[in-house]
Amino acid sequence: MTVTPFGTRLREAMDSRGPLCVGIDPHAALLASWGLEDDIAGLERFSRTVVEALADQVAVFKPQAAFFERFGSRGIAVLERTVADARAAGTLVVMDAKRGDIGSTMAAYAQTFLDPASPLFSDALTVSPYLGYGSLRPAVDLARESGAGLFVLALTSNPEGAEVQRAVREDGRSIGATMLAHLAAENAGAEPMGSFGAVVGATLGDLSSFDLDINGPLLAPGIGAQGATAADLPAVFGAAVRNVVPNVSRGVLRHGPDAAALRASARDFADEIRKAVSSA
Repeated sequence: MTVTPFGTRLREAMDSRGPLCVGIDPHAALLASWGLEDDIAGLERFSRTVVEALADQVAVFKPQAAFFERFGSRGIAVLERTVADARAAGTLVVMDAKRGDIGSTMAAYAQTFLDPASPLFSDALTVSPYLGYGSLRPAVDLARESGAGLFVLALTSNPEGAEVQRAVREDGRSIGATMLAHLAAENAGAEPMGSFGAVVGATLGDLSSFDLDINGPLLAPGIGAQGATAADLPAVFGAAVRNVVPNVSRGVLRHGPDAAALRASARDFADEIRKAVSSA
């Protein structure tokens, strides 16, 4: 059976719903602001509310695995239901787990999130390449086989990331640029867009010294609470802006638990992003 690649499905979702990605980040302070307890009941209520309110209008959900894992097996069960409900509603799921290891361990991480037989199977997974890009090969291969995708940490928005990602190799190219080049190679010839994307912070300012044209998606955290705006996207991403998937978490989630307010906030962000991208 032919599986439609993640890049194709993501392009279709972005074109029909807009490129907005909403994080599902049930940290303790956010649960409290919703009037929920920091327990399994609060976790489940929060996650279900976000999915029910937004699944028919956003292209992507990005659950942060850590906020579920902290509750142990019961939290993982909620994460499984959240992923299943979101995908059943037609929304793509990018699991934000930032996994990275070598050999059989990396293969096991890949099987957890990229094997269609797994209860945590997601449309894409965030991964860390800092044991060497080649260490990601089990995840790359399984993603390609299953029609899933990866988002590789390349130029992240946290200030500490620069000491690794902007370090310069002996060949004069930075580590971040090297990761982008690897992804461009993975996506070569893919239409309308490859399935292997990069995480590139929207707060980083001018990135014209980096080749962001990897023929794949660019997951861009930093819109909203971290200070970046939709209007910043063309200046940061240049010609690659059409492939940007801006991630908003607190900027939308702070409007809960009212479903109408969540929808209105997501709609406003999506409209601002569309305007910024179309004018680029």
